[in-house]
Amino acid sequence: MSALTLIARDELWLMRRSRVSVIAAALLIVLVVIAGITSVAHQSNVADTRARLQAQVDEEFDNQPSRHPHRMVHFGHFIFRPLPPLAAFDPGIDAFTGNAMFLEGHRQNSANFGDVRQSSILVRFGQLTPAFVLQTLAPLLIIFLGYGAVARERGAGTLRQLFMQGVSAGTLIAGKLLALATVAALIAIPAMSVLIFVAAQPGAAAGPIALTAAGYLTYLALWSIIVVLVSASVARPRNALLALLGLWSVTVILLPRIAPDLAATAVPQPTRLETDLTLQRELRAMGDSHNPDDPVFAAFKQRVLRQYGVRRVEDLPVNYKGLLAVEGERMTSELFDRYASEGFARQARQSATMDAIGTLSPAVAMRRLSMAAAGTDLAGHARFLDQAEAYRYDLVQRLNRLQADAVSFEDDAAKSSDTAAEQRSRIDPHHWHAMPDFHFAPPEPGDLVRRASPAAVMLLLWLLVPALLLAPAARRLEGVRS
Repeated sequence: MSALTLIARDELWLMRRSRVSVIAAALLIVLVVIAGITSVAHQSNVADTRARLQAQVDEEFDNQPSRHPHRMVHFGHFIFRPLPPLAAFDPGIDAFTGNAMFLEGHRQNSANFGDVRQSSILVRFGQLTPAFVLQTLAPLLIIFLGYGAVARERGAGTLRQLFMQGVSAGTLIAGKLLALATVAALIAIPAMSVLIFVAAQPGAAAGPIALTAAGYLTYLALWSIIVVLVSASVARPRNALLALLGLWSVTVILLPRIAPDLAATAVPQPTRLETDLTLQRELRAMGDSHNPDDPVFAAFKQRVLRQYGVRRVEDLPVNYKGLLAVEGERMTSELFDRYASEGFARQARQSATMDAIGTLSPAVAMRRLSMAAAGTDLAGHARFLDQAEAYRYDLVQRLNRLQADAVSFEDDAAKSSDTAAEQRSRIDPHHWHAMPDFHFAPPEPGDLVRRASPAAVMLLLWLLVPALLLAPAARRLEGVRS
């Protein structure tokens, strides 16, 4: 048996003799298992609930009685964001952004009903998921198991004895690292089992799952290297423990918590109230499509009359009020889209700031990789909003065109004062059944991998730096011979 294997076996034997180490490792493994089971069960329940609610609101919309089409525009419709398969491993920002949207004419609403707004403050610290356990708690266990791996040999005076027996400093460090990496692999096994389970689910793709697995294994290997490196660089185990705990506190707890605030400071985002006030001012300047005499829409009226070759709106072969609603929705939607695009652009710059902070914290880089590969990051939420708005606009314009084609201008104009005209302005409910349902189109697996690639590169750079520092640490350790 080689010296490296003997050193690794001896280190594992020492860990096994320590009751505290065994209990801590066992508890963390159990915690990963519990997190995996509860997360999969929770996400399955959430997915079923959203699918059931979506089917319910679709049925309620389809079963509306005979109505005026514009009444259906304001009746609105609910849609729910479906969860990607990897959300069971890393739900990402889903708990913060909301999962349901109310779609209606003349407005772009935001997503609502996020878990954070309906749960305790503990959700803001972190949900109990495999991703949270591996990102936050696993490095802490690796620190407690390995902080004295090399420093203990020096403090106990056994380091020189090992050197006198022909063991090199490089072999010693490699053996300690092998033992610690073995424990890290044992911790990762339950989490990898969750990924294997997710891989068997409908819609799961091999690329993002493989990248997620590789990312977490790299992350645990990184912490194993850091722990052994620090242990080999200090003279006393206590100093190694303090240094490692300080590093964990800053990179795993502090920086990920303040990174969003730093990004928000670097790229300020207007508040919802400020945006609404500015938007309302522009909407008022745009005119009121509900008012046929609005001066802003006078030019539109003249274009319509020239297009159909008539002098009065009463002579049009279609309902002018419906055409007016179509034009008004087009104009307001363009304004809403411009504001939404500006908001997404600012959020993209904030995300770039978060990526830069990843150079200071491997936990930030790991979190970015995990959410991007799972499709539960900001880009995934923006994709849902884009598709929701496209569906809203299409639905509203279909209803507006029904008003133009299926309701006469005379009945539409007289419906407020004439009961018979009001009845005639209602159209058959089979039109509601003809409206398409919302179907979210998930991103392609290649897109998820590309979004996660910058964070993956950053994580590899984090791995490379301490790995390169092991050789100088071994050379300094050789000085103990003399």
